[in-house]
Amino acid sequence: MIYAYIRQIPNVSHLVEQQRDILTFSLTKGLEIDKEVVEYSTKNLPIEERAEFETFLQSMHKGDTVLVSHIEMLSDKAEELIKVINCMLSHNVNLWLVKSNIVVNKETAMVDIFPLLNALRQEEKEKTNNIGRPKGSKSSSKFDIYQSQVLKFLGEGMSVSAIARELEVSRSSLKDYIESRGIKELVESTWMEMHTPQEVGGMDNVVLICPFEKEKTANRKKVS
Repeated sequence: MIYAYIRQIPNVSHLVEQQRDILTFSLTKGLEIDKEVVEYSTKNLPIEERAEFETFLQSMHKGDTVLVSHIEMLSDKAEELIKVINCMLSHNVNLWLVKSNIVVNKETAMVDIFPLLNALRQEEKEKTNNIGRPKGSKSSSKFDIYQSQVLKFLGEGMSVSAIARELEVSRSSLKDYIESRGIKELVESTWMEMHTPQEVGGMDNVVLICPFEKEKTANRKKVS
């Protein structure tokens, strides 16, 4: 199945504009859209309150493709996007970001995705400059220029101390940066596997668990 995903929330591209972008892109790529999925909301809800979107994510199957005009349509928060994309990858779904002309799947390199996440964080920062930074938002860092190297070194199994020595920076500051950006979590999750599939050996045998499904399982255990 090939889905066109469109989201209507305040202060984002109009539905018609998103639809036009996706249709133009699909024609260019020779992709025939099977179903259009539209998510409506009068306000920008956090992901845990978007039940219909969660249901859509869990309904997808291996080989499905989702076309979205730009990455912010999935979520305008980088931390939520990590969760959404990992969930799609756990179902072996291909995600096309139309405006960026990027496909996200198991073969996609992390370094191709991080610029989009960083841009999202920067937009979030600019939007809140006059009203203060909300809890959980991330400002730019002097370590951003080392991001691709940090990803590479962590993927190779280097410790934070070893990376700090290699880059000639403070270990404690680098550790704070890695934790604040969720970099280690990414490397240890789906994105690490999709960045180096040749090193994993038998990716078809790797079972990836959607974060939403893990949370539901944990909640069931608590209840019982």
